[in-house]
Amino acid sequence: MAKLQITLKRSLIGRPENQRQTVKSLGLRKTNSTVVKEDNAAIRGMINTISHLVEVKEV
Repeated sequence: MAKLQITLKRSLIGRPENQRQTVKSLGLRKTNSTVVKEDNAAIRGMINTISHLVEVKEV
């Protein structure tokens, strides 16, 4: 299965609570922090929710 490298590129200041919780559940903390996750439907749904805040690369 493919992996996704997810990087938080924009700040969470002023964002709705559901977007803050989504970022936290992905394991992202500060701007420019990066995590590698398995590519599945749940992760894709989270990325879709915060697509304007993150950058995604396939690894």
